[in-house]
Amino acid sequence: MTDAPASTGSPLELVRYAVADDVATITLDSPRNRNALSRQLVSELSAALERAEADPAAKVVVLRGAGRVFSSGADLSEAAVGSMEEGALTIVALQRQVLALGKPVVVRLLGAVRAGGIGIVAAADVVVAAEDATFALTEVKLGLAPAAISLTVLPRMTSRAAALACLSGDMFTGRQAVEHGLVTTAVPAADLDAEVARVCASLASGAAQGLRETKALLNRDLLEHLDARGPEVAALSARLFGSEEAQEAMGAFLSRGR
Repeated sequence: MTDAPASTGSPLELVRYAVADDVATITLDSPRNRNALSRQLVSELSAALERAEADPAAKVVVLRGAGRVFSSGADLSEAAVGSMEEGALTIVALQRQVLALGKPVVVRLLGAVRAGGIGIVAAADVVVAAEDATFALTEVKLGLAPAAISLTVLPRMTSRAAALACLSGDMFTGRQAVEHGLVTTAVPAADLDAEVARVCASLASGAAQGLRETKALLNRDLLEHLDARGPEVAALSARLFGSEEAQEAMGAFLSRGR
């Protein structure tokens, strides 16, 4: 088994990569901001996915978060720095990379996932969550909309569940996420690792070509939708992030966290 940072040259890598028993495990490890999707973390996650794609020892890829948070969503401290449209396009590209990866991607979900982090969950092929994991599409609370992640989240969720989740920003559990179509299966937290291992072993029993071509068939329509609508939702995201209402709401949110 190998266990190493996904990139080199920095003492503060935020993504870890390990491979064993046909499974590459990619771990988001940025506890200081609850695995928020900072530019550095997204860049390292993309590099780790590329590494898994090319790794002959990996037939299945697992995404997980260190600790009790999978991802808190966008790093709001970076929202006013750099091009907001470029940042949204990066999130669109990350979802595309997960969808187009030639190997099944499994999300192991323990604890909390919020806003933009749910886009990664929705892009994955299989999601195994703890029953008490918590989800919330909180963008509406900040004068925003789940624009960039709508490309994967809305096709996965039932329309009624998506409307309530997106318009209210309310929290829902792993068990409810199964009913909503966002999660494949939910199990007690104590059984999570065993269930992820079981699912990965089942997937890894497939031939590499069969896995690759079957995944391409399954995700073909979703990829076409993402490619067609990506620039549009990125522009919407940038407009909302740059609005006075959102800037005030994000400033107040960050002040409460200090």
